[in-house]
Amino acid sequence: MIAEALLEKPRVVEPFMPTWLAKEDLPTMEGLPIMEGLPTMEGLPIMEGLPTMEGLPTMEGLPIMEGLPTMEDLPSEYPGDPGMPDLFHVWQTNLLSQTFRPPDYPFDQMLIASDLNLYYDVQNTLWHKRPDWYTVLGVPRFYKGILDELRPSYVIWQEHIPPFLVVELLSSSTEAEDLGKTKRKKGEPPTKWEVYEQILGVPYYVVFSRRTDKLRAFELVGRKYREMMLPKNRLWFPQLKLGLGVWKGNYEGAVRKWLRWYDTDEDWLLTPVEQTEQQRQYAEQERQHAQRERQRAEQERQRAEQERQRAEQERQHAEQQRQRAEQEHQRNERLIAQLKALGIEPEV
Repeated sequence: MIAEALLEKPRVVEPFMPTWLAKEDLPTMEGLPIMEGLPTMEGLPIMEGLPTMEGLPTMEGLPIMEGLPTMEDLPSEYPGDPGMPDLFHVWQTNLLSQTFRPPDYPFDQMLIASDLNLYYDVQNTLWHKRPDWYTVLGVPRFYKGILDELRPSYVIWQEHIPPFLVVELLSSSTEAEDLGKTKRKKGEPPTKWEVYEQILGVPYYVVFSRRTDKLRAFELVGRKYREMMLPKNRLWFPQLKLGLGVWKGNYEGAVRKWLRWYDTDEDWLLTPVEQTEQQRQYAEQERQHAQRERQRAEQERQRAEQERQRAEQERQHAEQQRQRAEQEHQRNERLIAQLKALGIEPEV
């Protein structure tokens, strides 16, 4: 069972292949086979029926050809395109990325992506989906581990490892497809649901609605998604030692409910800005504590000085009393001597 295999992930050894993905579980003819000569990220080999490298989209955009628009002519999204990113999509995916820190996976051995094209079909090499957010475990963060090789896309037949988790943020224009309520039309690419469930076999699929603040999650059981029960709008991933839940708070100045990650203690993982603020508050607390200690020490010093002065005053007072008693004794002695000189014996 896939669910049982998912629980058997050992500690990370670099490089590694996630244990939840067995070679025999890789996509077959319905998905993406592993074969020699399949196109790489740099392009496609010249094969019958497949486009040449010059015919593939590049990182800069469309190939430069007479009459076609260039990168400068094309926005990230066409107006009216389904799923056109807005500030909520940008901020929400940023929050997911900033708080995603599974303890058993090195940061450089996983891909965290948002709105990055996911190419999945070797028979139709230009077919792709663009999940709002997804993560792939067990692949270098940078392409081939080269620090300056940023992926322009994720090509499944080159990388061989499908995403572990896909998150879609529901919008009015994409909700039906995101929830698997649309049917594939003849001659068109498969729907998101078909790609994630049937072709790639993504173990976990999560959707979040900004309108209802509802979180829904689906786990792949066999070759079908089964909806999971989410108490308190939270979902725990044993393989990641992380949980995903709905948090109400201030992010980027917007106070609302957001999707973010939490740890084994059910504490929300902090963003870099929150970490900086926490460190600033900690430093301020330490400064105030040190100031209070200095004030306490000064108060103790002043109290000790007061005690010393009081003791000195008491010593001086005692000395004055002694001197006064000595003077009185001497006066008495003189009086006695004078009386005796007069023949009077004083009564002592």
